[in-house]
Amino acid sequence: MSKASKLQFFCTDCGIDYPRWQGQCRCGAWNTLTEMKVSANKKQRSATKNSSVGGYAGGIGGGSKKINEIESTEAEKQLTGIGELDRVLCGGVTTGSVNIISGDPGAGKTTLLSDLVARMSKITASLYCTAEESLSQFKNRVKRLKLDYNEDELYLLSETSVEAIIEELETHKIKFAVIDSIQAVVTENANGSPGSPSQVKSAAQSLTQYCKQNDVTMFIIAHVNKNNEIAGPQTLVHIVDALLHIDTNDGQIRTLRANKNRFGDIDTVGIFKMCERGMLSVDNPSEIFLSGSTTESPGSAITCIRKGNRNLLLEIQCLTTETEAEFPQRVCVGLNMNRIKMLTGILRKHTKTKIFHDTFFNIVGGLKIDESETCIDLALVTALLSSLNDFVIPRTTCIMGELSLNGDVRPIDSGVPRVKEAAQHGFTEIFIPFRNYHKSMEGLGAKITPVKTIHELLKCIN
Repeated sequence: MSKASKLQFFCTDCGIDYPRWQGQCRCGAWNTLTEMKVSANKKQRSATKNSSVGGYAGGIGGGSKKINEIESTEAEKQLTGIGELDRVLCGGVTTGSVNIISGDPGAGKTTLLSDLVARMSKITASLYCTAEESLSQFKNRVKRLKLDYNEDELYLLSETSVEAIIEELETHKIKFAVIDSIQAVVTENANGSPGSPSQVKSAAQSLTQYCKQNDVTMFIIAHVNKNNEIAGPQTLVHIVDALLHIDTNDGQIRTLRANKNRFGDIDTVGIFKMCERGMLSVDNPSEIFLSGSTTESPGSAITCIRKGNRNLLLEIQCLTTETEAEFPQRVCVGLNMNRIKMLTGILRKHTKTKIFHDTFFNIVGGLKIDESETCIDLALVTALLSSLNDFVIPRTTCIMGELSLNGDVRPIDSGVPRVKEAAQHGFTEIFIPFRNYHKSMEGLGAKITPVKTIHELLKCIN
């Protein structure tokens, strides 16, 4: 081995380096250390080259200043025309920001950003750099999705070198760019193969420095690992301004949320629907999560959940049939099975309900409900009892509340906004926990029924 180089071991999950191999990394992962030959001279040259600009934004140095001596410039926002994306970014894309978008394969990252770069080309010079497919493939996608773009301001580039990408940005005076993906590009300032922790970190830092110094807005696609987290070093999350993630549900629904946003809050969730025209914004998500059926049948209950700071009405369906096996089945789609078992146990204990049936639960629209969303408890047990006892819950009734192990109905967060959402959609009777009742709910045009226990709810709906 040359004296100018040495062996180091890098963790593929967090990017920490070690002088020798070991089984477990400090991040807790096992067998993730990979061997890498590091050139001492090249590392020193890279450190010298980057020391002049310093920092992720290239603004380190110059000594301290009084706060009154610093010029404050308000971040400029640009609406993209994609309603749900603008909602998640709190009013549009921030000029000069660097944003990462991640998601499972097939979640719609490339589809969404293809639409975005086409829209932005009508405003400013835009570049889409793809390191994972040919330019003809990208153009065919643009035609298939029937995207509207400015052919004089939309540039396509197939390149893996960060230095070559920056040169193209400088040559064409690009102000909006998409990099697909950060795991596929390499830089001369780091060793290792594409996707290695050192390459991902150095490439992201170089691109961020250029964008900050030249007011270039950039979106970077990032791959995810088996835990649905961004693959590569965690420093990648700290370098960028915003971190967006696309969650894939069982159906065509995609949810976009911001796990980090330096220019806004992270409570907003965007709802998209994947179809042949691409990722379409869903302005009224409650419409797709309700079946729209005009006939009333047993086993259906409507509730209101909260995704970020948005209230969504959805329909829970339950079907109970006599079992033909020794043990009854419990099947649920979009729900947590452990919570279903707990709720059936509460019914057996406090209402003396015997459930010797095959039970099937489903969420209309294919949405997945987080385990932390407990406001659906009352709707779940109501739908179960409705199917089991063959009675109908009116489709103008909305039920929300958490059920405790002793049969009490516990309060839920944001009770007033949920009730207002249900009232705006025409629900005439709304069941809520007793401790969530507020005087502001009286003038909404709906009958508000507070309940304290599961027994009170059953008396009202039967």
